[in-house]
Amino acid sequence: MIDTLQQWLSNPFIFAIVKIAIVFGVVLTAVAYMSLAERKVLGWMQMRPGPNRVGPWGFLQPAADGLKFILKEDIVPSMVNKFAYILAPMVAIVPALMAFAVIPFGPTVRGIDLHITALNVGLLYLFAITSVSVYGIVLAGWSSNSKYPLIGGLRSSAQMVSYELALSLSIIGVLLQANTLDLSEIVRMQSGWHWYIWWYQPIGFVIFFIASLAETNRIPFDLPEAETELVGGFHTEYSSMKFAMFFMAEYANLVTAAALATTLFFGGWNGPFVDKFPILGLFYFVIKVGIFLFIHIWVRATLPRYRYDQLMNFGWKVLLPLALVNLVLSATIRTVQLVYYGG
Repeated sequence: MIDTLQQWLSNPFIFAIVKIAIVFGVVLTAVAYMSLAERKVLGWMQMRPGPNRVGPWGFLQPAADGLKFILKEDIVPSMVNKFAYILAPMVAIVPALMAFAVIPFGPTVRGIDLHITALNVGLLYLFAITSVSVYGIVLAGWSSNSKYPLIGGLRSSAQMVSYELALSLSIIGVLLQANTLDLSEIVRMQSGWHWYIWWYQPIGFVIFFIASLAETNRIPFDLPEAETELVGGFHTEYSSMKFAMFFMAEYANLVTAAALATTLFFGGWNGPFVDKFPILGLFYFVIKVGIFLFIHIWVRATLPRYRYDQLMNFGWKVLLPLALVNLVLSATIRTVQLVYYGG
């Protein structure tokens, strides 16, 4: 039986399918328990218990929530554009999950690469695929044929345009240092504690972190939902599993943003003794991503929501000029390195 299994896994296609199944299973589990972690951390910070009824310490709450969504009635309002209305949550969640295809979770362990695939333009793929998710939100707002979802969809598209520029510019400094778009190579360039967060790119990281909050529609930039103004924004008219798919997409994008910040600025899987024990790289990566996710929840518990005019002013008048300044500084530093140090 073991020989048969080894023979099957020696087939590159089957091995790729197995890796995809494992990664997607882990990611979907992480997305489910992100909802529990967020509610628990928010409860702790606000001095209340949070979910604690379903299972020990509320550990089975995500399973109960999933079962509730499956059993709830799926209501489709009569005036919606039905095709676009049903398509929208799929457009939101599929790109969010596809982003994990190129993220390196660790080094090579016993001949197994801890990623689904490696692309020499992996970073371009990641930005291209994650930018598609906003179309799901816009489509949901338009197809619902309701004023609150429409306003939420329009806000999301304007917010994406405003902050995508700063987000893209914030990583150019990393690309200048690494001289590659391959995420695995970017991680290898940060070995030996040469993490870009404190080597040349602290400003770039701050810009990236703030812009990623806006891109994932998290507080203080959750204007597309804005419950106090728009009831639920773009997903007001959704119910059952279609409603759940939007939240799964949001948490999946949140995990992607944390993984990308870890990869670009915090050395990815690099850490003590990884050269001797490569499996430690996977644990370092998970710990770093977990810290970023905790910070995202902390921000939600701390900051109030911006007004929409404040959101746009901050994006165009503060974050974008700061990203341009960081780009000039990064290019200057890289030029000095090449002229005086040869690399």
